[in-house]
Amino acid sequence: MSVAAVILLVLGALILGSLAFPVARRLWVFELNALKYLFVWVTEGLGLRWVVARLTGRPYRTATFPLLLRRFAEDMGPTFIKFGQIIASSTGVFPKRWSEEFQKCLDRVRPFPFAEVERILAEELGAEAAHLTDIDPTPLASASIAQVHVAKRSDGGEDVVVKVQRPGIEARVAADMRIMKFVARIAERFIKDADLVNPVGIVEDFESTLKEELDFRMEAKNLDQFNQIMAELGHKDVRAPRPGNDLTTARVLVMERFHGVRVDNVEAIRSMSVDIEERLIKGMQAWFQCVLSYGFFHGDVHAGNLMLLDNNDVGFLDFGIVGRFNERQRYMVTDYVVAFATGDYKTLARVITEMGSVKGTIDQEAFARDLEKTYSPLLKMSFQDINYGEILPRIQEVASKHRMKMPKEFVLITKQMLYFDRYARLLAPNLNVFSDPRLVASLMTEIMKARMQAQAARS
Repeated sequence: MSVAAVILLVLGALILGSLAFPVARRLWVFELNALKYLFVWVTEGLGLRWVVARLTGRPYRTATFPLLLRRFAEDMGPTFIKFGQIIASSTGVFPKRWSEEFQKCLDRVRPFPFAEVERILAEELGAEAAHLTDIDPTPLASASIAQVHVAKRSDGGEDVVVKVQRPGIEARVAADMRIMKFVARIAERFIKDADLVNPVGIVEDFESTLKEELDFRMEAKNLDQFNQIMAELGHKDVRAPRPGNDLTTARVLVMERFHGVRVDNVEAIRSMSVDIEERLIKGMQAWFQCVLSYGFFHGDVHAGNLMLLDNNDVGFLDFGIVGRFNERQRYMVTDYVVAFATGDYKTLARVITEMGSVKGTIDQEAFARDLEKTYSPLLKMSFQDINYGEILPRIQEVASKHRMKMPKEFVLITKQMLYFDRYARLLAPNLNVFSDPRLVASLMTEIMKARMQAQAARS
């Protein structure tokens, strides 16, 4: 046998052996998908795709870079789709064409076959699966973790939705997390100022939230907790679907079906007789009250998860990702919100420092001045006038200058504010949630109430 043949055999054995390990398999998938879409991008640039389409009579659509990146994320699966959802709901941060393309990651991810849905229902529910009838084979929504089908309950005729987890997702997510942790550590070590973004902390937080999201029993508890909090706060017009706990397992969740429109369906909402600005404020009030009074909040309020219901109630969907703060973290959040909303930048600088977000000793006066230059436009302008393309680089400059790093527990808060920013731009462009008296006044009341309750509990 020749040396070349031996080398080929060894390489073949190594390749086949690597396929036995989940992380190695995911690396192969990553590289092959990257090569596939690189090839499409090159042939698009050369005009070859258009020529082939004309010769074969097939429909042609320009393969833009955002389109290819979105399809790459979908091919890679849930972990990458999650990042696509951040792009989709952050119009002020990413170019408009990127956000519009990645909006398809919110609830229009490629579905898996209905035969798999039936198999999983049988495995998870056993004989209890018979309580679900008239299951629509066409998904109502197909997202990164699961897809949803409309059905009825045979024991009451109630309209429900059935959320079924994607097959094989746990092993795939675990492999992706190992790869992402490795990349994050490399980035933090070798890329300048990458540690300020805290990539390792973001990936670790992402991993913990995904683990919780993969257990639908936790989501059912979160739905019940949110509805209980709304009842205690007196918000009869803000709610989450009621879960069917008797038909819920780690991989299947049955819950009440909501009827309404997504908050980014501007045309449909404007045709309704409703004060959408007031409804938006109401939803944000409820969300902030959860944070400040209970240390519990919905942690993924993208457009697929927030609805205006047919009776004008505000509906929160998908409680797979929630944030939970202890008392100390709630105090930090309230101090941060008050200082920011009132434009008290000296206090804001002190709070950020106390959070442990600034390394070493810094000039507090200079830090406060830089924060004011960066953040003050957010208080003075309406959302339609804010240019995040200018503000975000300034925030990064302040971070680099003062070695500022936001703790990972605030990553979720920041992400939700980007979501709310997008809804305000679409539905109420003259609204500024950072300074609107309806929202700020209610927040101050909740902050004072939370402080008094905490002091009473300690005394």
